Amino acid sequence: MFQVLTSAWALLMGMFLLMIGNGMQGTLLGIRGEIEGFSTLEMSIVMSAYFLGFLGGSRMAPGMIRRVGHVRVFAALASLISAVMILYPTFADPWIWTLGRVLIGFCFSAVYVTAESWLNDAADNSNRGKALSLYMVTMTVGIVVSQYLLLTADPSGFVLFVIPSVLVSIAITPILLSISPVPAFDTTKPMTLRELFNVSPLGCVGMFLLGGVFAAQFGMAPVYGTQAGLSVAEISTFVSTFFIGAVLLQYPIGWLSDRFDRRLLILSVAVLGAVGSLLGLALGGSFTLLLVSAFVVGGMSNPLYSLLLAHTNDFLDHDDMAAASGGLVFINGLGAVAGPLIVGALMDRVGPGGFYMFTGVLFVVLVGYAAYRMTQRATIAVEDTGAYVAMAQASMTPVAMEIAQEYAIDVELESENPSDAA
Repeated sequence: MFQVLTSAWALLMGMFLLMIGNGMQGTLLGIRGEIEGFSTLEMSIVMSAYFLGFLGGSRMAPGMIRRVGHVRVFAALASLISAVMILYPTFADPWIWTLGRVLIGFCFSAVYVTAESWLNDAADNSNRGKALSLYMVTMTVGIVVSQYLLLTADPSGFVLFVIPSVLVSIAITPILLSISPVPAFDTTKPMTLRELFNVSPLGCVGMFLLGGVFAAQFGMAPVYGTQAGLSVAEISTFVSTFFIGAVLLQYPIGWLSDRFDRRLLILSVAVLGAVGSLLGLALGGSFTLLLVSAFVVGGMSNPLYSLLLAHTNDFLDHDDMAAASGGLVFINGLGAVAGPLIVGALMDRVGPGGFYMFTGVLFVVLVGYAAYRMTQRATIAVEDTGAYVAMAQASMTPVAMEIAQEYAIDVELESENPSDAA
């Protein structure tokens, strides 16, 4: 762990500041949109735009890095993020905000790709798992911290937009001044979506559904809070609770993943996610129970992302794992783009409860499909399954997925040849 911190502290510090900025702007826009009088549908378009840009960035960033290099891509796009954040309060128009969210989603995706390739270069087979864990925790804690910075000023003013802009600008400094060498960059050509679906239908369907669940949490939770009449402090606590649950429950579920039938565990975790959504829908009038529901939904959805990756890997050869990464990320991104639009339409029709109706339905569909798939293919013995790797869905780029795949292969090879690991 110390070796990882020594070689990647600047990167982790920069990503922590970037995630504070990203978490602040997402929640702040949800609150400010209500102040500006934007409709729920308009806000759903604004929130969906981030994931559209993110999806495009994850596809285009590798080519940009090859052309001009890591440093230029990172510095240029982080600067653009900082500028867009300042422009939001200057032009309070839903269509300008939508364009800004596309740009910010694109830039954050490319910044993540750049940072993750640096992280992978700083790690080796002996500490790649620790590096991934540190990266995931750093990103999630950054989002949690960001929610409480929203309490430092009035959301109707400019200050809360200036803070994330400054933090993003500062985030560039430790990374660009680090003495760490710039790594070579390469990504694996993804396998086709048809090939991927044939390998693991449950992995593909689950990733699509989870994209919608995550986009609802990351994009529409603050909009839900404003519609439900929560104060700014309550909205901050509500949004952060999703991510606190994601961190705290990731590793216990991972422990279970290596000891039980993964499809049964996927089904069980999805059932708990549906129960959490039902709790929020039926008893959301109590703020305490609303936080319980957010903790459960966030705590189930993030581990499900890692579970579905591990389940898909169980049916892949080592040589195909990296190729599957791009397809899984793309499928997850499609679900994320659609999520806020559907949530917004539901909330327009039925009120804030549409938020939990949406997440509940997606979890129920996943339960049903997992149960169906259990009747279509024999269960893999627990001792024959691959490693579970904790992943943060907030960074759903092909590079992060490839790092996780490399680590899963390393763990599996070590378990097959313990003498080599020694």
